[in-house]
Amino acid sequence: MTSIEVKTIIFRIVVILVVTIILVSKGAFMETVVVNKSSYKEGIKKAIPIVMGYIPVAIAFGVLSKTIGISMFETFLFSAFVYAGASQFMALNLIALGVGAGEIILATFLVNFRHFIMSASLVTKISKDLKKHFPLIAFWNTDEVFSVLSFEKKELTKEFILGVQFSAYAAWVLGSLIGYVLGGIMPEILSTSMGVSLYALFVAILVPEIRKSLKVGILALLSGVINAFLGYINFLPSGWNIIIAILVASTVGMLIFDEKGGKNNG
Repeated sequence: MTSIEVKTIIFRIVVILVVTIILVSKGAFMETVVVNKSSYKEGIKKAIPIVMGYIPVAIAFGVLSKTIGISMFETFLFSAFVYAGASQFMALNLIALGVGAGEIILATFLVNFRHFIMSASLVTKISKDLKKHFPLIAFWNTDEVFSVLSFEKKELTKEFILGVQFSAYAAWVLGSLIGYVLGGIMPEILSTSMGVSLYALFVAILVPEIRKSLKVGILALLSGVINAFLGYINFLPSGWNIIIAILVASTVGMLIFDEKGGKNNG
């Protein structure tokens, strides 16, 4: 890569960052001055554990993006507009396998479908005055952000939500760019070994859920067995194996939870 190409990439990133900041600061979600600075600062403080967790994982994502040949500009767009940690790692894996864009989009949709439920639940804690901001709040909603916001007993203000969500979002996007830069100067053996972060991320997400419910572990095992079986018979393209495994495991999970819900209602 020539110095001119590097400067061009850096220029594009700077322009996009500036435009993003302007849009956020002047857009619908921040159309008025933050009048409750204490609430905003409280949101930032609440986001510190999320930021500390996101940065190393985002760096790993940036390194992996560099490793499989994705450009810095594409990496930025990936984190800025997809903003879905586990799905982004999964997408990198599928891209490396040569899976088509349609299959990747479908798999990402399935993995992130839970966000519909989380966002719907979060709406009940948000002031109706923020109704027009719901789409952006939903976009910035992640598992960790949802956990922080849902544990708040008081009604969520715009400033508090902004403090939590934008801090996490900025950490993820900037961490991805830092990782991409580090991926260019890291020894090849070290950057290649970062691939283990994919499995570490999923384990970190899965283990706490298994501790809460054995059913989660059973469904994860079921999904893995189905994926392995489909890979063994080699009947479908590799990208569809995981999609079918997710669909089957999700269906079984829904039936189990529905049955549990029915008993509770009865």
